[in-house]
Amino acid sequence: MNQPQQTHKTSGALALGALGVVFGDIGTSPLYTMKEVFSGHHLALSQGNVLGILSLVFWELILVVSVKYVLIMMRADNKGEGGILALLALVQGQAPLASRSRWLLMSLGFLGASFFFGDSLITHAISVLSAIEGLEMGTPVLHPFIVPLALGILVGLFIIQRQGTTTIGRLFGPIMLLWFGVLGLLGALSVLQHPQVLAALLPIHAVDFFAAHGAASFLILGAVVLAITGAEALYADMGHFGRRPIQRVWFAYVLPALVLNYFGQGALLLANPEALRNPFYLLAPEWVLYPMIGLATAATVIASQAVISGAFSVTRQVIQMGYAPRLIIRHTSATEVGQIYIPFVNWTLAIGIALLVLGFRNSSNLAAAYGIAVTGTFAISTILMFMVMRVRWDLSLGATAAGLLVFLTIDLAFFGANAVKIPDGGWFPLMVALMIFTLLVTWKRGREIVLLRLRETALPLAPFVDSLLANPPARVPGTAVFMTADASGAPSALLHNLKHNKVLHERVVILNVRYAEIPYVAADRRLEMTRLAEGFYHVVIRYGFMDDIDIPKALSECPCGMQFDLMDTTFFFSRENLIPTRGEGMMIWREHIFAAMARNAASPMTFFKIPANRVVELGAQLEI
Repeated sequence: MNQPQQTHKTSGALALGALGVVFGDIGTSPLYTMKEVFSGHHLALSQGNVLGILSLVFWELILVVSVKYVLIMMRADNKGEGGILALLALVQGQAPLASRSRWLLMSLGFLGASFFFGDSLITHAISVLSAIEGLEMGTPVLHPFIVPLALGILVGLFIIQRQGTTTIGRLFGPIMLLWFGVLGLLGALSVLQHPQVLAALLPIHAVDFFAAHGAASFLILGAVVLAITGAEALYADMGHFGRRPIQRVWFAYVLPALVLNYFGQGALLLANPEALRNPFYLLAPEWVLYPMIGLATAATVIASQAVISGAFSVTRQVIQMGYAPRLIIRHTSATEVGQIYIPFVNWTLAIGIALLVLGFRNSSNLAAAYGIAVTGTFAISTILMFMVMRVRWDLSLGATAAGLLVFLTIDLAFFGANAVKIPDGGWFPLMVALMIFTLLVTWKRGREIVLLRLRETALPLAPFVDSLLANPPARVPGTAVFMTADASGAPSALLHNLKHNKVLHERVVILNVRYAEIPYVAADRRLEMTRLAEGFYHVVIRYGFMDDIDIPKALSECPCGMQFDLMDTTFFFSRENLIPTRGEGMMIWREHIFAAMARNAASPMTFFKIPANRVVELGAQLEI
């Protein structure tokens, strides 16, 4: 759902939709958080420890999720859109930056996006495994079936992605409404039996916990943070539903349900330490175990679906911001622009998650690897957010520094606590994030080098057009569109066409596609045409990083009086055969990576939605 469509939805429908999409990840954290905090760190189930952990969970939900994300960060929207890349674009659009500062800022933002991909792999695996592991509560005989069943569910989820989420999406809201209702109800019933756990609402119990355990309490933060994984989604999905519905649903329904469930699990552990083997499922009466497993599995699938959709969305953003090669992007809905399917991303995630499930085999092992990527994203988002507060909201330097210090201290504490997980599996999401970051910056730098090489050999456009008018070649009917990244020089495809075919179309259009650092470009600012000379035109088409790219559609809606007949138009592309060489460009290994990425990029005709029978590709060799 994109921003203009929100006006046609009622607030109730938006709230229900937000419940089904936005809160899936954080809403399934109760499946494993309390178990991992106590069993993963062999923490004694004393009243002081339970109250201390519950207090930490409650106040991280308040400070990190409620205050930082829901109340502060959601005020920083980029034309209605949220997420770390939208936040990055917002900072850049508000502050004049030196080239080095701009590079550092972009690197920080895209490192955060890379962390998202590293974290998204584990999110699917740990959530689904945690749900399926409830089968062991019924009978240990089912233990051998947990991994195959989890793999089957996850693989099936990726198989149906090509069909789109329209039909499934209608079920998301009601299922998650039931899920959070059950979380709250089970927690409330347990709290009523042991109301002493409500004392954990006071932060003094968290302070006492730190005082009692010293350095060990810092390490336990690595498990406590599992309760807020998914907080980034509240901000990232803001453009789908709007700020108000997400805020209302969080404070009125999701937050109370989560707090009640965590406190209910704490009360259960105090009353029955044996419940530590799975405090979430043992909150429920034995007769509802299997329905609870079914509901939990549905909730984790929904959470996984939201993460997959987020991966598609972030990938499209990095492509349109120039940090990744073109990939095949398919739309799965005739009405919802945001519903897309990217096959390469889909199957890469599927393979990575299958390897994770087979390698780690249970949620406890995965918990050892979970958290470092998401806490890295927390810290980067905090830095970018306070830059927005300083340069856009004109907050005083003192207030900005004080706020940054408070929240960044919390984020870095969580990140540091998770850093000790690196030898136990935390290296995996970190490795994935660093690999993706390397690919992103390599592609961006490679494209800059290619553009520089083309400019070195290109003829200036204006003198070239003048020379053609002075000594005109044979003209043929129709329109020729030459797409180029640099509108100041004559496109190499135009030069090759003249050299080999020795003809020129009666109308020649130099087309330059530009990407703005905003989510959507208004229709009246989409296309700009300049007449260069008789029969020569320069056209600029602008897209935001969330826009649907369709070149024929943009040309057909040209407001400048020129009519584009697609059947009378030929699009010319230049495809460079890149040759890595040792020189002033990049390190040779990065040049080989860039060349491989370029070879495997989607065809421009597919990416720009240009019919294949209207395209002519002309090749050229280029040393980088």
